[in-house]
Amino acid sequence: MTTISANLQAVNARIAKACAAAGRNPAAVALLAVAKTFPAAALRAAHAAGQRAFGENYLQEALAKQAELADLDLEWHFIGPLQSNKTRPVAERFAWVHSVERLRIAERLADQRPAALPPLNVCVQVNVSGEASKSGCAPDEAPALCRAVAALPRLRLRGLMAIPEPTQDSALARRRFAVLRQLRDRLNGEGLALDTLSMGMSDDLEAAIMEGATIVRVGTAIFGERNYAK
Repeated sequence: MTTISANLQAVNARIAKACAAAGRNPAAVALLAVAKTFPAAALRAAHAAGQRAFGENYLQEALAKQAELADLDLEWHFIGPLQSNKTRPVAERFAWVHSVERLRIAERLADQRPAALPPLNVCVQVNVSGEASKSGCAPDEAPALCRAVAALPRLRLRGLMAIPEPTQDSALARRRFAVLRQLRDRLNGEGLALDTLSMGMSDDLEAAIMEGATIVRVGTAIFGERNYAK
Protein backbone atom coordinates (compact mmCIF):
# COMPACT_ATOMS: atom_id res chain seq x y z
CA MET A 1 0.00 0.00 0.00
CA THR A 2 3.03 2.33 -0.17
CA THR A 3 1.68 3.42 -3.55
CA ILE A 4 -1.29 5.00 -1.80
CA SER A 5 1.03 7.05 0.39
CA ALA A 6 2.97 8.25 -2.67
CA ASN A 7 -0.26 9.00 -4.53
CA LEU A 8 -1.56 11.04 -1.61
CA GLN A 9 1.64 13.07 -1.59
CA ALA A 10 1.29 13.68 -5.32
CA VAL A 11 -2.36 14.77 -5.02
CA ASN A 12 -1.57 17.11 -2.13
CA ALA A 13 1.25 18.58 -4.21
CA ARG A 14 -1.19 19.17 -7.08
CA ILE A 15 -3.57 20.91 -4.68
CA ALA A 16 -0.77 23.12 -3.35
CA LYS A 17 0.39 24.01 -6.87
CA ALA A 18 -3.15 24.84 -8.00
CA CYS A 19 -3.69 26.98 -4.91
CA ALA A 20 -0.46 28.86 -5.61
CA ALA A 21 -1.60 29.52 -9.18
CA ALA A 22 -4.96 30.75 -7.89
CA GLY A 23 -3.42 32.88 -5.14
CA ARG A 24 -5.15 30.78 -2.49
CA ASN A 25 -4.00 29.27 0.80
CA PRO A 26 -3.68 25.45 0.41
CA ALA A 27 -5.21 25.12 3.88
CA ALA A 28 -8.48 26.40 2.39
CA VAL A 29 -8.87 23.27 0.22
CA ALA A 30 -9.63 19.94 1.90
CA LEU A 31 -8.91 16.60 0.25
CA LEU A 32 -11.70 14.02 0.43
CA ALA A 33 -10.43 10.53 -0.48
CA VAL A 34 -13.17 8.76 -2.45
CA ALA A 35 -12.92 5.09 -1.62
CA LYS A 36 -15.87 3.44 -3.39
CA THR A 37 -15.09 -0.13 -4.55
CA PHE A 38 -11.78 -0.16 -2.63
CA PRO A 39 -11.34 -2.38 0.45
CA ALA A 40 -10.96 -1.21 4.01
CA ALA A 41 -7.26 -2.01 3.83
CA ALA A 42 -6.81 0.75 1.24
CA LEU A 43 -8.44 3.28 3.56
CA ARG A 44 -6.27 2.07 6.43
CA ALA A 45 -3.19 2.68 4.30
CA ALA A 46 -4.40 6.17 3.39
CA HIS A 47 -5.06 6.89 7.07
CA ALA A 48 -1.53 5.77 7.92
CA ALA A 49 -0.31 8.31 5.35
CA GLY A 50 -2.22 11.10 7.06
CA GLN A 51 -5.65 11.10 5.36
CA ARG A 52 -8.65 11.47 7.68
CA ALA A 53 -11.70 12.31 5.51
CA PHE A 54 -13.20 9.62 3.27
CA GLY A 55 -16.08 9.78 0.81
CA GLU A 56 -18.34 6.83 0.03
CA ASN A 57 -21.03 6.44 -2.64
CA TYR A 58 -22.60 3.10 -1.73
CA LEU A 59 -24.23 2.77 1.68
CA GLN A 60 -23.85 -0.95 2.39
CA GLU A 61 -20.21 -0.90 1.32
CA ALA A 62 -19.59 2.14 3.48
CA LEU A 63 -21.23 0.66 6.58
CA ALA A 64 -19.10 -2.48 6.25
CA LYS A 65 -15.93 -0.38 6.05
CA GLN A 66 -17.01 1.73 9.02
CA ALA A 67 -17.35 -1.44 11.10
CA GLU A 68 -13.97 -2.77 9.96
CA LEU A 69 -12.23 0.57 10.60
CA ALA A 70 -13.96 1.46 13.86
CA ASP A 71 -10.57 1.63 15.63
CA LEU A 72 -9.56 4.64 13.49
CA ASP A 73 -10.64 8.26 13.89
CA LEU A 74 -12.09 8.87 10.43
CA GLU A 75 -14.48 11.50 9.09
CA TRP A 76 -17.10 9.92 6.84
CA HIS A 77 -18.76 11.78 3.97
CA PHE A 78 -21.66 10.34 1.97
CA ILE A 79 -21.38 11.59 -1.60
CA GLY A 80 -23.64 9.29 -3.64
CA PRO A 81 -27.32 9.48 -4.63
CA LEU A 82 -29.47 8.98 -1.54
CA GLN A 83 -32.85 7.26 -1.52
CA SER A 84 -35.49 7.88 1.13
CA ASN A 85 -35.21 4.35 2.54
CA LYS A 86 -31.46 4.77 3.11
CA THR A 87 -31.43 8.04 5.04
CA ARG A 88 -31.45 6.72 8.62
CA PRO A 89 -28.03 5.02 8.64
CA VAL A 90 -26.55 8.00 6.80
CA ALA A 91 -28.01 10.38 9.38
CA GLU A 92 -26.63 8.22 12.17
CA ARG A 93 -23.20 7.30 10.83
CA PHE A 94 -21.84 10.13 8.68
CA ALA A 95 -20.50 13.62 9.40
CA TRP A 96 -21.31 15.03 5.95
CA VAL A 97 -23.78 14.44 3.11
CA HIS A 98 -22.82 16.12 -0.19
CA SER A 99 -25.69 14.86 -2.34
CA VAL A 100 -28.93 16.45 -1.11
CA GLU A 101 -31.01 17.21 -4.18
CA ARG A 102 -34.59 17.05 -2.80
CA LEU A 103 -36.17 18.60 0.27
CA ARG A 104 -37.72 15.27 1.29
CA ILE A 105 -34.26 13.72 1.69
CA ALA A 106 -33.11 16.65 3.82
CA GLU A 107 -36.23 16.44 5.97
CA ARG A 108 -35.64 12.74 6.64
CA LEU A 109 -31.98 13.37 7.49
CA ALA A 110 -33.01 16.10 9.92
CA ASP A 111 -35.64 13.89 11.56
CA GLN A 112 -33.23 10.96 11.87
CA ARG A 113 -30.06 12.75 13.01
CA PRO A 114 -29.43 11.67 16.62
CA ALA A 115 -29.66 14.56 19.08
CA ALA A 116 -26.43 13.41 20.74
CA LEU A 117 -24.43 14.06 17.56
CA PRO A 118 -23.40 17.44 16.14
CA PRO A 119 -25.59 18.76 13.32
CA LEU A 120 -25.11 16.87 10.05
CA ASN A 121 -23.12 18.92 7.53
CA VAL A 122 -24.92 18.95 4.18
CA CYS A 123 -24.37 20.26 0.69
CA VAL A 124 -27.05 20.72 -1.96
CA GLN A 125 -26.05 18.98 -5.19
CA VAL A 126 -26.51 21.09 -8.31
CA ASN A 127 -26.52 19.75 -11.87
CA VAL A 128 -24.36 22.46 -13.46
CA SER A 129 -23.97 20.80 -16.87
CA GLY A 130 -27.61 19.86 -17.41
CA GLU A 131 -27.09 16.16 -18.09
CA ALA A 132 -30.35 14.22 -17.89
CA SER A 133 -28.50 11.26 -16.33
CA LYS A 134 -26.78 13.31 -13.63
CA SER A 135 -28.10 13.77 -10.11
CA GLY A 136 -28.66 17.21 -8.66
CA CYS A 137 -31.24 19.94 -8.77
CA ALA A 138 -31.30 22.51 -11.55
CA PRO A 139 -29.37 25.71 -10.78
CA ASP A 140 -32.57 27.77 -10.81
CA GLU A 141 -34.14 25.40 -8.25
CA ALA A 142 -31.16 25.52 -5.89
CA PRO A 143 -31.89 28.80 -4.04
CA ALA A 144 -35.32 27.70 -2.80
CA LEU A 145 -34.00 24.26 -1.84
CA CYS A 146 -31.04 25.78 0.01
CA ARG A 147 -33.25 28.13 1.99
CA ALA A 148 -35.58 25.26 2.96
CA VAL A 149 -32.68 23.00 3.98
CA ALA A 150 -31.05 25.80 5.98
CA ALA A 151 -34.21 26.10 8.07
CA LEU A 152 -34.25 22.43 9.15
CA PRO A 153 -33.10 21.37 12.63
CA ARG A 154 -30.15 18.99 13.19
CA LEU A 155 -28.65 19.96 9.82
CA ARG A 156 -26.01 22.55 8.96
CA LEU A 157 -26.16 23.67 5.34
CA ARG A 158 -22.50 24.13 4.43
CA GLY A 159 -22.63 24.75 0.69
CA LEU A 160 -23.00 23.29 -2.77
CA MET A 161 -21.71 20.23 -4.62
CA ALA A 162 -21.43 19.46 -8.34
CA ILE A 163 -20.19 16.70 -10.63
CA PRO A 164 -19.90 18.37 -14.05
CA GLU A 165 -19.79 16.33 -17.24
CA PRO A 166 -16.19 15.18 -17.84
CA THR A 167 -14.31 17.30 -20.35
CA GLN A 168 -10.73 17.76 -21.55
CA ASP A 169 -11.48 21.46 -22.10
CA SER A 170 -10.18 23.19 -18.97
CA ALA A 171 -11.87 26.47 -19.91
CA LEU A 172 -15.25 24.69 -20.15
CA ALA A 173 -14.58 22.92 -16.84
CA ARG A 174 -13.85 26.27 -15.19
CA ARG A 175 -17.06 27.79 -16.57
CA ARG A 176 -19.10 24.95 -15.08
CA PHE A 177 -17.39 25.22 -11.72
CA ALA A 178 -17.93 28.99 -11.89
CA VAL A 179 -21.70 28.39 -12.07
CA LEU A 180 -21.50 26.79 -8.62
CA ARG A 181 -19.27 29.53 -7.20
CA GLN A 182 -21.53 32.28 -8.52
CA LEU A 183 -24.57 30.53 -7.09
CA ARG A 184 -22.86 30.24 -3.69
CA ASP A 185 -21.92 33.92 -3.77
CA ARG A 186 -25.48 34.91 -4.71
CA LEU A 187 -26.96 32.85 -1.85
CA ASN A 188 -24.52 34.34 0.63
CA GLY A 189 -25.50 37.79 -0.61
CA GLU A 190 -29.12 36.85 0.15
CA GLY A 191 -28.32 35.97 3.74
CA LEU A 192 -27.13 32.37 3.78
CA ALA A 193 -23.70 31.55 5.22
CA LEU A 194 -22.25 28.95 2.86
CA ASP A 195 -18.55 28.17 3.21
CA THR A 196 -18.24 25.02 1.07
CA LEU A 197 -17.86 24.28 -2.63
CA SER A 198 -17.49 20.51 -3.06
CA MET A 199 -16.22 20.22 -6.63
CA GLY A 200 -13.30 18.81 -8.57
CA MET A 201 -12.04 15.24 -8.92
CA SER A 202 -8.89 13.45 -10.08
CA ASP A 203 -8.94 14.87 -13.63
CA ASP A 204 -10.16 18.42 -12.99
CA LEU A 205 -9.22 19.45 -9.46
CA GLU A 206 -7.01 22.27 -10.74
CA ALA A 207 -9.88 23.91 -12.63
CA ALA A 208 -12.12 23.51 -9.58
CA ILE A 209 -9.55 25.11 -7.26
CA MET A 210 -9.16 28.04 -9.64
CA GLU A 211 -12.92 28.60 -9.29
CA GLY A 212 -12.97 28.36 -5.49
CA ALA A 213 -13.36 24.69 -4.54
CA THR A 214 -13.00 24.10 -0.80
CA ILE A 215 -13.33 20.29 -0.97
CA VAL A 216 -11.96 18.21 -3.84
CA ARG A 217 -13.19 14.62 -4.08
CA VAL A 218 -10.35 12.43 -5.36
CA GLY A 219 -10.44 8.66 -5.80
CA THR A 220 -8.59 7.29 -8.82
CA ALA A 221 -5.50 9.47 -8.34
CA ILE A 222 -5.15 8.08 -4.79
CA PHE A 223 -6.35 4.48 -4.97
CA GLY A 224 -5.95 3.63 -8.67
CA GLU A 225 -8.40 2.61 -11.36
CA ARG A 226 -11.65 1.07 -10.15
CA ASN A 227 -12.81 -2.42 -11.09
CA TYR A 228 -16.60 -2.15 -10.93
CA ALA A 229 -16.94 -5.81 -11.92
CA LYS A 230 -15.92 -6.71 -8.38
